[in-house]
Amino acid sequence: MTLLAIDTSANLCAACVWEGDAALASITEDIGAGHAELLMGMIDDVLAQAGKTYADLTRIGVVIGPGSFTGVRVGVSTARGLALALNIPAVGVTTLEGLAAEAHALHPSRPVLAVIDARREQLYSALYGPAGALLAEPAVLDADATLARVGNTDLILTGSGSAALDARMPGRTIVAATATAAIETYAHLAAAKPANSDKPKPLYLRGADAKPQASFVLPGRD
Repeated sequence: MTLLAIDTSANLCAACVWEGDAALASITEDIGAGHAELLMGMIDDVLAQAGKTYADLTRIGVVIGPGSFTGVRVGVSTARGLALALNIPAVGVTTLEGLAAEAHALHPSRPVLAVIDARREQLYSALYGPAGALLAEPAVLDADATLARVGNTDLILTGSGSAALDARMPGRTIVAATATAAIETYAHLAAAKPANSDKPKPLYLRGADAKPQASFVLPGRD
């Protein structure tokens, strides 16, 4: 399998070519915004670095969120467009899966709460068991509600929302304080997904922060 993985879910724009059990090449840039303008050029560059062409790809992996509403949309639409044009499967991986996988690599016997700052005093979170099984589905909640659904488990915290829970869960190990994982982690997870996985779609958990003004909303057709 030769897989292209892309991540535009947060401030980073990243692409990786993965073959077998290793990355052939990867590029990550901290751009903040503007993923749509940069992504296709980055994909061309990472393919060239890996010595591959689009024709060599057999799968696309993409990060589906939760994260930046616009960034996730750019990544998913690009992945699905490439998969359609190349007639190859595309699979999605969540940001929470990626963060949890990196935490489990360091603490394989501990449950992991992956939590991302969702702003507006809310957190995106999901709880994973020691073997990586999903114990609590991805959700967007405030800090108190997040803790209420995971209990007082001796868990590992990871992600950009960890600090918001640290005072309420003193003594917990915090693995990372980032909003997304390494692109190589996502590539590895995407390569392990079943070939018949559903087409990737954005995991938004809540609506976009910016909404069109009412005067610009087109009327529906009868």
